[in-house]
Amino acid sequence: MLKKFLLTIVVALACLGATFAQSNTTEKLGKQYGEAMSFYFYHNTLRMLNQKDDKDFDELIKDIEKMKLLLITKGKEFNYPKLVGDYKAESFEEIMTSRHQGKNFDILLKEENGKTKGMIVLVNDSANLYVLDIVGHIALDKVTKLYSTLDESTDVGKRLKDFTRKDDDDDDGDKKDDH
Repeated sequence: MLKKFLLTIVVALACLGATFAQSNTTEKLGKQYGEAMSFYFYHNTLRMLNQKDDKDFDELIKDIEKMKLLLITKGKEFNYPKLVGDYKAESFEEIMTSRHQGKNFDILLKEENGKTKGMIVLVNDSANLYVLDIVGHIALDKVTKLYSTLDESTDVGKRLKDFTRKDDDDDDGDKKDDH
């Protein structure tokens, strides 16, 4: 009896985890770009980023269960429309496109029974792709605030800045090699 009960619990938890997991497209992207920098955040981790005890930030993250951030240096072969198509094949819908600080933001949502269960934020510029895969949701008009807060966070922000500067250094290195 106890074995059946424990087995039922384990199966139920496994199913629950599968239902609310990161998207398959994000997982494949992370494997395809093994050198990509990735961060995982759970609700409590996000609260720790709120070093200023900003109540608005707490409100912003209240419905985020977990999220994964991938930082990818795009190559010439990168196919952005295919990536968006792969997310759409997983039942994500394009909801919004905008620009912020020279970057294009595309937001895709996945809903179940009228509730948002997942959210993908793609931040795309000429050299890099940032993928924010959220289990849960945030208000659409607050996405750039979340991005800015991550950028301003001591450790995460430093890594984001190092990642974006890496391309500048690579470009400088290429110029030096050409002379």
